[in-house]
Amino acid sequence: MVHSISNKHVLVTGANSGIGQQVAIEAAKAGSKVTLIARNIERLQASIQLIEDCKAWTEKPQTQFYSLDLSKDFESIRKVFRLAEHKFGPIYMLVNCAGMAVCGSIKDTPIEDFHLMHNLNLMGTVHAVKAVLEGMTEREEGIIVVTSSLAALFGIYGYPAYTCSKFGLRGFAETLRMEVKPYNISVTLALPPDTDTPGFANEEKTKPEETKQISGSAGLIAPSVVAKQIMKDALAGNFYSTVGITGAMLKNVTAGMAPYSSICEVITQVLTMPVLRIVSAFLLDSFDKICKRCKEDRDEQKNS
Repeated sequence: MVHSISNKHVLVTGANSGIGQQVAIEAAKAGSKVTLIARNIERLQASIQLIEDCKAWTEKPQTQFYSLDLSKDFESIRKVFRLAEHKFGPIYMLVNCAGMAVCGSIKDTPIEDFHLMHNLNLMGTVHAVKAVLEGMTEREEGIIVVTSSLAALFGIYGYPAYTCSKFGLRGFAETLRMEVKPYNISVTLALPPDTDTPGFANEEKTKPEETKQISGSAGLIAPSVVAKQIMKDALAGNFYSTVGITGAMLKNVTAGMAPYSSICEVITQVLTMPVLRIVSAFLLDSFDKICKRCKEDRDEQKNS
């Protein structure tokens, strides 16, 4: 069954740019009342203007925004969410897109960056979910999207702090889904690949050579493509939301005890697992060779 969000309240975090901004646009196109949450007021205003300038409207969409740091005080977050509901009604769908990445080896990553990733990427999502969960369970309806990353499925050189937080989001989403399923609330775990966002452009400034070589061959996906897929999967009640063949492969080869959306999905995972495991072994071997070669190049430069 595909859910309808027409005339329902959708709240999107991280909605001032990138995937979150595009999700907000998709929600507005579906006829929702959309609340945008992020920290930067000017970019939030620009996102609202972008939605209102869309040529799809027969009448002006209903939008509002709040400047909010989701990594900080939970009571302040809950208060803002209540204000949003006072104007647009109960939050029916929560899409968590707030987050960022910092790059560097474990050795070179400041301990403060580990705390930053934990507080923003992981706890920011936990705070938002906690703020809507009581109301959703009382009404026994709702949709929650947790936006993680393909970095939640395997460790990648150069993303130690980011990967910690994204693996955490995967575990959180699986646990959340088990808890809320009896209340008719669906959970979707979005696992986008490298996406052409301002955040990704910022990552490039500090990205180690190993990381560039490992992830560079996959290319960049437009945030609008990712947003459309997230909305499609969330409204269909699918647990996983991935884009492209790499995402599908990693989702299947790491399935393990992960939730499934259909028996067909389970059968596909069982049938493809042996071959995909062999493919993944070759890929991991190639990544190790990249890391070794980069180390040798650095050693050679030091000695020259």
